[in-house]
Amino acid sequence: MGLNIEDVSVVYPAADGRPPVEALSRINLTIEDNEFVVALGASGCGKSTLLNLIAGFLSPSFGSLTLDGARVSGPGADRAVVFQKHALLPWLNVLDNVAFGLQIQGVAEAERKKVANKFLSMLGLDGFQDAPVYSLSGGMQQRVGIARALTCDPRVLLMDEPLGALDALTREKAQELILNIWNDTHKSVFFITHSVEEALFMGTKLVVMSPRPGRITHVFDLPFSRQFLDGMPARQVKASPKFIELREEVLKIIFADEEAAA
Repeated sequence: MGLNIEDVSVVYPAADGRPPVEALSRINLTIEDNEFVVALGASGCGKSTLLNLIAGFLSPSFGSLTLDGARVSGPGADRAVVFQKHALLPWLNVLDNVAFGLQIQGVAEAERKKVANKFLSMLGLDGFQDAPVYSLSGGMQQRVGIARALTCDPRVLLMDEPLGALDALTREKAQELILNIWNDTHKSVFFITHSVEEALFMGTKLVVMSPRPGRITHVFDLPFSRQFLDGMPARQVKASPKFIELREEVLKIIFADEEAAA
């Protein structure tokens, strides 16, 4: 049944003599099973507010959010978040960080380590189980954060600019890794980025948001991630005429939104 967002608005109440702020206005979005939805837009368009709603960290002022027909009323194990800053626990080693969510759920030690090791292996982190997380590179720390989110077997994986702090080469490799993990696990993904190229390459659906108040103005169905997963090299995908044409179209939309909001 997937995740359904129906006519959702978020209004922050008046404070310090300032008027109420409408952060999101009448958002309608469906995230189907095994769909990779990417949100893109100018600064202040409400991407993170939308992710926080799906995570259950915020409640809508109007409208409804449901997952598999059940109302989203707070955080839950059926949704997991990967943040831009990995938010790992520095006093725990890699394995214990990845297994932490299962520990909170009361899963026995042997089982949670088995599950954690499975995802560490999937993310290329075998041999680092006992390493302190602060000794890892930024890219490896982000992979630990992704593994931790996957161990709880969420229905929806929420990713808030998870690659924004990485250097260009590491970022491209991480894009490919995330797509392969998504293809292997069949999760539904909601992914936020500021990079148009990243959005086009990774998503099966792109939603472009416009600011003040945040709203979805354009939706694009994308073929490029599937092309990569079917064997086309990533750089070849990104150099294709269709990719470049759509990149320029999306950039024009975002630049126009930024000028209108200035």
